[in-house]
Amino acid sequence: MTSTLLIVQFVLAILITITVLLQKSASMGLGAYSGSNETMFGAKGPANFLVKITFVLGTLFVVNTVTLGYLYNETRQQSVVDTINTNSLIPAVPTTTNTPTVPTAK
Repeated sequence: MTSTLLIVQFVLAILITITVLLQKSASMGLGAYSGSNETMFGAKGPANFLVKITFVLGTLFVVNTVTLGYLYNETRQQSVVDTINTNSLIPAVPTTTNTPTVPTAK
């Protein structure tokens, strides 16, 4: 599931980049290379269409990002510290069978 959403994330990022570059700006962006856009999208050109597509793609990108974050967080409920075996970190205390006697004061 997460791998599919990750692939969708990459595709959405590429599509958003393309639609932003196709929008009309002061330097015309990549829209200058598309020829006569006005005949395909009407008298105003692709401005309204590209703005709507960019908005939809941006919304899908944000929803997909939040979903990916939620799914990755679900799989990582444990901390790395919780998986450390503490028994191997504490040195073993040597046990002796004969205990030394402590002299008592008289």
